[in-house]
Amino acid sequence: MIQVLILEDEEPAAKRLKKLLLEATEETEVLAVLESIKAAKEWFANNKQPQLLLADIHLADGMCFELFKQVEITCPVIFTTAYDEYALQAFKLNSIDYLLKPIKKDELQQALKKYKKINSSSLNINQLLQAVQTPVDKYRQRFIIRYGEHIKTIETKDIAYFYTETRSNFIVTADGKRYVVDFNLDQIQEMIDPAKYYRINRQFIIGIHAISQMTTWTKGRVHIQLNPPAKQETIVSTERSADFKKWLGGELPIQA
Repeated sequence: MIQVLILEDEEPAAKRLKKLLLEATEETEVLAVLESIKAAKEWFANNKQPQLLLADIHLADGMCFELFKQVEITCPVIFTTAYDEYALQAFKLNSIDYLLKPIKKDELQQALKKYKKINSSSLNINQLLQAVQTPVDKYRQRFIIRYGEHIKTIETKDIAYFYTETRSNFIVTADGKRYVVDFNLDQIQEMIDPAKYYRINRQFIIGIHAISQMTTWTKGRVHIQLNPPAKQETIVSTERSADFKKWLGGELPIQA
């Protein structure tokens, strides 16, 4: 629904414009029809910006351009007038079209199409910027741990690594505490940020912050010392080592 504000000092012209709007598209809501700069100033002072402004250039108390000098109007504008000498001045403002009276239905429809195209592009750009600037955090922020009769939560950022042993799966925190976790490593791998955690083999998923030292081994393998230390050998398998090195360099891994 396009919320439209109309500035028009002639009642017959205002009624005709409203009628043409409804005929051109049913997706419009006329917020108000104002006949003067004074009334428009008061309206903008007490309401949020409309989505579209239809403004006659000649109003009851002066030229509508005066309104733009006194009020910050950020919405697109379609100017209407019986004269064409103001076109250049109009297009220096937020104008998307300039319609000469008597306004024709097809011309108004074309102007509304321009508005929709501009508005759609603006929304797409804003959505893209928002996505880039504030990415949605889709990864698990914490895990629920049960031990005995107790339940606690552990923040994912505090986990050094995950591993599996004798059909059980464990979390090891940065301070060296170990807890059983209800998920297997395949499930955990889908839950956590791949920029921060890497599955080095079938038994371990490690956090980049938990790597203490790395040594190259035979067949392209990489031996890793973790902090806190792991009881088992932590070795990046041959088939994962190239991908692992890319991950260390900041590239997102393609893990299976």
